[in-house]
Amino acid sequence: MKSVSQAFALVAMMLLAPLAMAQSSGLSPVEATEQSVNQLLGRVQELRPFFNSDRERYYVGIEEELNKFVDFREVAVGVMARYSQQATEDQIVAFGEKLRSTLTRFYGSALVEYGGQKLTFLPAGDQAESSSTATVRMQLENNGSRIELQYALFQNAEGEWKLRNIFVGGVNLRRQYNTQFAALMNRHNNDIDQVIQAWQ
Repeated sequence: MKSVSQAFALVAMMLLAPLAMAQSSGLSPVEATEQSVNQLLGRVQELRPFFNSDRERYYVGIEEELNKFVDFREVAVGVMARYSQQATEDQIVAFGEKLRSTLTRFYGSALVEYGGQKLTFLPAGDQAESSSTATVRMQLENNGSRIELQYALFQNAEGEWKLRNIFVGGVNLRRQYNTQFAALMNRHNNDIDQVIQAWQ
């Protein structure tokens, strides 16, 4: 279970890395992702001393990194899925803010546990150079176990690589969050405001 939790810690990097690719023109998705992961690890190393002494300062630093690269409005729409069609713009933005807060604290805390376990970028396979989508695969090795991290990327109209979905050991994270959102909608009689308030 510990290796699985460390893989989820690395998901925080996955959330950042693909979205940093806009700053890495000319690099392949794998090369740009590797560069971004290394930058994030440096930031975590810098902030780690504050996790125990000034945790809010630590989280603020992690959130600053997230804000640079993650479009939380789009993340919110993806998690809400069909429910986003009945949500107002204000509700979508509010849910995006809630996701930013909860993800920062969950993955930010998990990243503190990362201790330099071997992380290998796997071959990309056959992908057309002109394709606007890409799949990047990584493998985390820890205490003899291996967990594959896989995420799907797409290029927006500006040519920026953006995150579409993440898989950790075969678990579809977007589907997991969508299932959680749908369950809360059923529990709160399809009241989106109550769902946002209850989201943890």
